[in-house]
Amino acid sequence: MRLAFRPVLLGVLVLGAAAPARAYDGGHLYSGYVYTPGGGYPLALPETLRATITVPLADKPAGAADTLRQLFPALAACWSAPRFTATPHGPDVQVTARLSLRRDGSLIGTPRITYAAGIPDSDRPALTRATVAALGRCTPVRLTPGLGRAIAGRPMALRFVYHPPA
Repeated sequence: MRLAFRPVLLGVLVLGAAAPARAYDGGHLYSGYVYTPGGGYPLALPETLRATITVPLADKPAGAADTLRQLFPALAACWSAPRFTATPHGPDVQVTARLSLRRDGSLIGTPRITYAAGIPDSDRPALTRATVAALGRCTPVRLTPGLGRAIAGRPMALRFVYHPPA
């Protein structure tokens, strides 16, 4: 009985009337959902939270982070310079990690390294591993409930700048 029902259902789907194509009228694609009478919010991707931190930090942050200004140093507190096999190019080494946090301050997935400069290509994997490992050691970061709600799931780009000793 089950096999006999399938061809009938398939026939209904194939023979059903197609919706007429309409030209784009310049309105909002999600007009019924987002832009309703009385207000609404436009659909958009969340903005990336960005910061630049000079590492290693002299003082480790204490207490739960309540602002972004307190959060980024707390994430960078565990960073330490990897052992480089060659002399870095230029006055500083830079690496940028892209990550997201949950409300409790734990990482969502593995951070991605999106930029690295100031080092030879042979040292790039060591710098990448050191940065991802540092973020793993520093998380879950202590957050206040308000900051946790505000940043949960939002992308962050954290740039570490390291000035190697001369």
